[in-house]
Amino acid sequence: MSMTEPLSTRLERMADAVRRHCPLRPRAAILLGTGLGGLAGRINAMCKLPYAEIPGMAQATAHSHAGELVLGELAGMPVAAFSGRLHCYEGHSPQDVVLPVRLARALGCEVLIMGSAVGGLNPQYEVGDLCVLEDHLNLMGVNPLVGPNDDQVGPRWPDMIDTYDAKLRALAGRIALERHVQLHRTVYAGVLGPNLETRAEYRWLRSTGADVVGMSTVPEAIAAVHSGLRTLAFAIVTDRCLADALEPADVSRIIAAANAAEPILAGLISALLPRLNEA
Repeated sequence: MSMTEPLSTRLERMADAVRRHCPLRPRAAILLGTGLGGLAGRINAMCKLPYAEIPGMAQATAHSHAGELVLGELAGMPVAAFSGRLHCYEGHSPQDVVLPVRLARALGCEVLIMGSAVGGLNPQYEVGDLCVLEDHLNLMGVNPLVGPNDDQVGPRWPDMIDTYDAKLRALAGRIALERHVQLHRTVYAGVLGPNLETRAEYRWLRSTGADVVGMSTVPEAIAAVHSGLRTLAFAIVTDRCLADALEPADVSRIIAAANAAEPILAGLISALLPRLNEA
């Protein structure tokens, strides 16, 4: 690949490679995070394509992230599900981290739905609670839009005033109410990782107005706005990050908490997809 190759050209080459395997035109993209890969199993898959077979796609290395694109139907909706997040803490550039989002748009997606595991900063949140993001704080020190802008992909100065689509959030809230599921409206603090935070950092993060903290989502949300995707992001609280009541982190317990809540979140997403026209 030429270093001067426009992003739009790179994305079209990636999309062509996917189309050679599967002609499906997805309407919605689903980006699955820690413990949420089980949703991919609900998809009536037409094609499963490892990231390694998509030219230019970075490889997922995080624990529990499969690293494959699943194309098919979920609840009657044609979807592209990216089973495996990419993270800057793995050594990927922010531009590579958001390639699944940009590829989804190049394949024809109009909506992006994300899920992730987060630490709970809000003392009212319990392990296993579900959240829908209303806003975020980018504390990662990186931005996928840094560098030359390709106007065919998106504008130089995207407005982040409504990063997480208000109508989609309202629809998610209605569906959660119908299903008797508590859904917190949440501000997400995005940090680089991979280490977890100190007591002082947790205390400061909470003072900024953040309800949860995680190591993903923010770059993808920025790229989604830049690309013109309507975005909805969910999170599962997998541990409590209360500065004065901390316990040593246990990755196995964090993944177990995500896995336990995954069927509830998967049910919400499956119920939401056929009702996208309401938003």
